[in-house]
Amino acid sequence: MANIEEEWLAFAKQLAVSAGEMMVEARDASAFVRDYKMDHELVTSTDIAVDQFICSRIEARYPSHRILSEESSPTMSLSSIADDVPVWVIDPIDGTVNFAHGHHHVAVSIGVYVAQRRVLGVVHAPFLNECFWALSGAGAYCNDQPLSVSEENTLRNAVVATGFPYQKTALVPIIERVSRILHHCQDIRRNGSAALDLCWVAAGRLDAYFESVKPWDMAAGTLIAEEAGARVGHYLPRGTLWPEVVNGDGLLVSTPDLFDDVMALMNAPA
Repeated sequence: MANIEEEWLAFAKQLAVSAGEMMVEARDASAFVRDYKMDHELVTSTDIAVDQFICSRIEARYPSHRILSEESSPTMSLSSIADDVPVWVIDPIDGTVNFAHGHHHVAVSIGVYVAQRRVLGVVHAPFLNECFWALSGAGAYCNDQPLSVSEENTLRNAVVATGFPYQKTALVPIIERVSRILHHCQDIRRNGSAALDLCWVAAGRLDAYFESVKPWDMAAGTLIAEEAGARVGHYLPRGTLWPEVVNGDGLLVSTPDLFDDVMALMNAPA
């Protein structure tokens, strides 16, 4: 199995780099159109173009595999997929608002899982010239340099990242948790790309990250963080819509020494 997984990884890297080139070209030429989905969620024509590019290449090369993509198949049922069928989980542009406004914290995210096991993750940030990747059991890397989480063990010195949903009605409990964390850590960051935030935990640039996210936001980055030594858990009960391996409800990822302290704050009385 190792050889085929390495083949999938090499292919995912190629796809991510090519997709990144599409993003840069569209951004430099301002050649994209803005639109909005449910809850006023921004989507651009580049999101759609990148999605179509990635999915078509996967379908051509691995016709028996399945694809869960934010743009083309976000409601696909995963319950009927056999355990041994690889599932590619795609976010063509993670950080669309950043992309549309010329910010650089933007990435393409490609993850693969098989039978409730995260197999590989690739998160490519074209505007930062950084490609993060991991293969299960083989460590995590950025531009082929090994990654390791920070050694921070004191929450008061930690930098913690989070994000906010498009659904404004869901903000109150999130703001309460942000307030509790902010009172106990060094500072909080809201960078606008869950996939990259997870990679930045892996790289030691962040000490913890928490947010409720969709499978395409976390499928690749969570494995990259795990392979770099991060601890992964959930501060909210998980719904039943997604398999556990790609369930981002109340996701918490941090350095091992900070995990319990952050979790305690997440679940502290309001």
